[in-house]
Order: sequence, then C-alpha cells, then structure tokens
Amino acid sequence: MMTGHNSDGEPELTDREFLDLAGKVVRHEWDQFQKVDNEGGRALCQGDWPTFHQMRLSQFLTWTAPLLLSYSRDLDQADREGRNLLTEKYARMMESTDRDYYLAHLRAFLPVLSQRRLDQQEGIIRTQVEWARAFTQDHPRLGSRMRRLTSAEDRPDSTSFETYLRGELGTYSQRTLDLYQAFVSHAKEEGINLTQQTVGWTVRMSGFSNLAEAEASPAE
Repeated sequence: MMTGHNSDGEPELTDREFLDLAGKVVRHEWDQFQKVDNEGGRALCQGDWPTFHQMRLSQFLTWTAPLLLSYSRDLDQADREGRNLLTEKYARMMESTDRDYYLAHLRAFLPVLSQRRLDQQEGIIRTQVEWARAFTQDHPRLGSRMRRLTSAEDRPDSTSFETYLRGELGTYSQRTLDLYQAFVSHAKEEGINLTQQTVGWTVRMSGFSNLAEAEASPAE
C-alpha cells in the first residue's frame, strides 16, 4: 500500500492508495458501528450506510496519510483486543447527554484517561469548536443543518459537535492523538478551517460544485 517515506520518515501514499485506505477505514468503522448496542434499541442511523459513508469519508479526506494509517491501526488493534471504538465513542458522549446512565452503566467499562490526556484533548476541542462557530457564521444555511455546537446544548436525543468530538478523541491511541494534535496545529498555523474543508467534501459528494453553491441551495 505505502509507496515509500518522505524526508521526515512519514509514509507516503498515492492519491488512489489514500482514497482506498480512507474507504477501508470508513467500512471498518461501519462494521464496528453495527455492533453498538443502543439503550433504546437499534438506532436508525445504524442502517444508513450512505450518510455514514459520506460524513466519515468527508472527515478522513482532510487528514494526512500518517494520521489515517495510525487510526486504521487503532481499529485493527481494537479488534484484536475485543474492543469496539464506536461503542466507546458513543458511551463517552453520554457523559454529557445522559450523565446518570453513563455513571451507572458505562464509565466503569471505559479506559481511564489521564488528566494530561484530557487537557490535550480539550486544547484540540477549543480550536475545532471555534472553527465550527466561524463556519456557521459564514455559512448560516449549511450551519443550520449541522449538529448543535457546544456541550451546553446537549440533549438526550441530540449530541453537539463538541461532545461528539470529545467522544471520538477519547478513543484514539496516544500515537493517533499526537498526530491529530499536530494536524490541527498545522491547520491553525496555516489559517485552514477544518470544518470548512470537511463540509466542502460533503457538499461535493452531494453534487454541488462548492460551498457557495450549496449555501445558496434551498433548504431541504
């Protein structure tokens, strides 16, 4: 799969190899997602492969090859250990959306994260929430179709962008989180808004030429 390494020792992939890997990671996540037990029974989104594929692929297409390879290895390692990273992600979200249930039934089964690790995650989250806020201000119509922004807006049946991201970061290996932090820091230094990049991929997959065209389209 890998075509070699660059001068920094990082793996390099061709565009086709990267796209194939991204698709493989989305499928791996989907397979784990099918095994997530929902408190109220199987969720409707667990049967919606097209939306899942579009949303997750849009995110991964913004990533670097080393980051994507590392997360793919996390999923493989989880399989070997009998863990399900999607189950853990949604369980961690419930610390905010349904704290009583989380404390009674979920917390004891999740890997404990150190304070240093939590602080690292929160720094990433602050940056990404600001990106998402800026995006919704610049693209109000598209923003209105996205998740609520902050954990203060969480409801049992509605998970915010902040809480979703916190749950996801909590499932990454330390190696993957370090790579992700570097990826976010580089984007910030370059003036890149990752929310804008991710939604840009989403709208193109939906048939629009760009964000401006999607923003101008009638709301569904």
